[in-house]
Amino acid sequence: MKALASLPRLPRDKADTLLLLGSALLVLAPHAAHLPLWVSLLCAATLAWRGAITLRGKRMPSAMVLLPIAVGAMAGIQFSYKTLLGRDAGVAMLVLLVAFKMLEMHARRDLYVVIFLCFFLVLTNFFYAQGIGTAVLMVAAVLALLTTQLSFQFTGSVPKLGTRLAMGARMLLFAAPIAVLLFFVFPRLGGPLWSMPGGSGNGSAKSGLSERMAPGQMSNLAMSDEPAFRVRFEGAVPPKAQLYWRGLVLDAFDGTAWTRGGSIATRSGTSLRVRGQAQRYEVTLEPSDTRWLFSLEMAGHMPEVPGYQTQVSHQLELSTDRPLAGRVRYPMISYPDYALDGRDTLDDPNQWLLLPYGYNPKALAAGIALRKEAEPARRIEQVLQRFREQPYSYTLEPPLLGRHSVDEFLYGTRAGFCEHYSGAFVFLMRAAGIPARVVTGYQGGELNPIDGYVTVRQSDAHAWAEVWLRGRGWVRVDPTAAVAPERVRRNLAAAVTPPPPFGIDALRGLSMFGANGDSLLGRLRNALGAVNNSWNQWVLNYTPERQRGLLQSVGESLAGWRVAGLIMLGAGVLLLGRILYLRREHNPIEAVYSSLCKRLAHLGLARAADEGPTAYAARIAASQQLAPPSLHAAAEFLRRYSAWRYAPPQPAPDRQLAATLKRLLSQVR
Repeated sequence: MKALASLPRLPRDKADTLLLLGSALLVLAPHAAHLPLWVSLLCAATLAWRGAITLRGKRMPSAMVLLPIAVGAMAGIQFSYKTLLGRDAGVAMLVLLVAFKMLEMHARRDLYVVIFLCFFLVLTNFFYAQGIGTAVLMVAAVLALLTTQLSFQFTGSVPKLGTRLAMGARMLLFAAPIAVLLFFVFPRLGGPLWSMPGGSGNGSAKSGLSERMAPGQMSNLAMSDEPAFRVRFEGAVPPKAQLYWRGLVLDAFDGTAWTRGGSIATRSGTSLRVRGQAQRYEVTLEPSDTRWLFSLEMAGHMPEVPGYQTQVSHQLELSTDRPLAGRVRYPMISYPDYALDGRDTLDDPNQWLLLPYGYNPKALAAGIALRKEAEPARRIEQVLQRFREQPYSYTLEPPLLGRHSVDEFLYGTRAGFCEHYSGAFVFLMRAAGIPARVVTGYQGGELNPIDGYVTVRQSDAHAWAEVWLRGRGWVRVDPTAAVAPERVRRNLAAAVTPPPPFGIDALRGLSMFGANGDSLLGRLRNALGAVNNSWNQWVLNYTPERQRGLLQSVGESLAGWRVAGLIMLGAGVLLLGRILYLRREHNPIEAVYSSLCKRLAHLGLARAADEGPTAYAARIAASQQLAPPSLHAAAEFLRRYSAWRYAPPQPAPDRQLAATLKRLLSQVR
């Protein structure tokens, strides 16, 4: 601190310019996450150039220097975005405009142009991210911009930076009630900002799951910690081994990958019988730009998603009529004990037995050999026993496979992720004459003890199998559980070795960096997750439907005569209190004098408690902190006030004197 105090104090113009540069940096920095790298580097170089000019007192560059740079930047925008229109290209140009304007500030109006452009850029940050971190950073940016704008207003001495920050904070606090009111009553957009026309969707998360599953695809997802959805159960959370979140059914294999062979149509010819106790819960699905909905197996009804029409396929895949551009919530009821197509015959069983010609001859022969077992259950058990007893391993980094991927996995590498085991298992089952298919979705979830939500992440993406047995219907079989049972019972980290904390192996054994929720990082993660989830649930998920429901309930409440009477009584009490306050208000001249003292205190000339107006005026004149016009106005104000204050009492306030003092007060800056 002593070293900072010993630094030379910068002139006001330099200090104000550096404050403006710092405020602009707070606004521009978040855009680096989505802008081309060259735009971010050019902005950083421009701001550094302007800072060096300010500190060294050099001349600003001429238009002949800036014009080629600006033209080149516009050409770069055209090259990067293939257009100069649209959201992303427009934001990039606006960012460059703010940076370049820093090198062209010759008058006071140029300062305000930069500030107002920065205020607009604050809004554009929400085109790409609306999390609580972005909101906090933008509040800090607005506070910095307000402080900078206030600094430009002072014509005489300038208060300390802390005082100006406090003034800006008070302005924000005054605006907060209006902002909260507008948040609740201003008409909501039909979707998030990133789904407006021209948006590229960069601001939304991706579901991670697709309609195609190839070896190695899901192991890449396992490294993502992004939430896929959150679930709130009405009762106790089921064990992790029962948390199978059904998504897509892949029934077609072309030798390389499993895909969806069916179509999204109304369920036909599918029977579902549910038994036992139902699980009631609510799913909050993150933006995905896909149509797929996820539910605990097995969903007992069609979900209702506000703003969308839902549908179910004949394979019990839940989806919406259009991609989910925003976060959605829907209540669900599921039955862990169910029978799907539990009949003696299966409609068109051949579609679940198809295999491509000329692929995986060893696996095909092994599957045909399994037909020697009369009971399908024995064929299934033999394959699972093979996975349990032979040296198969569960890994996030499986070897690459070639044309005969199933053969190479089963008889060569023997190392794979869930898609390897489920795909190979279904292949063997079809070769053995058992109808089978691959189901993809998520398995497990992490319970946050703070808010009670189960968070299912992209790393929980999973693939398992369904086989059809006579009289029992489609039965879930998870071959991954035969190789790595801890993956299903606990989580992915228990089945594979996770990467060390921060990439440092020495930290792996420390308890504070453990993978469980009791470690220091685990507790911190739960706390941050609960805060972020609350923000998502109550702020970002305040949809037009919820707004209409809130306003309708408020309207119904106000319609009652008791509530209306209480409101009228409260308004009357407030009005009466205001009248009594105005009657007890100080003399208008005293009120103006109090305003002068507050203004001078902001300028660093606070009046002492025992200091009269004459002594106060003498001290102000001796301090030489005010500019001559302000000093003259303050001295004249205090002279007139002193003459009035110590004159004989008057029967009524001097209105003319009050007007004169107000005029003098306006000149003190």
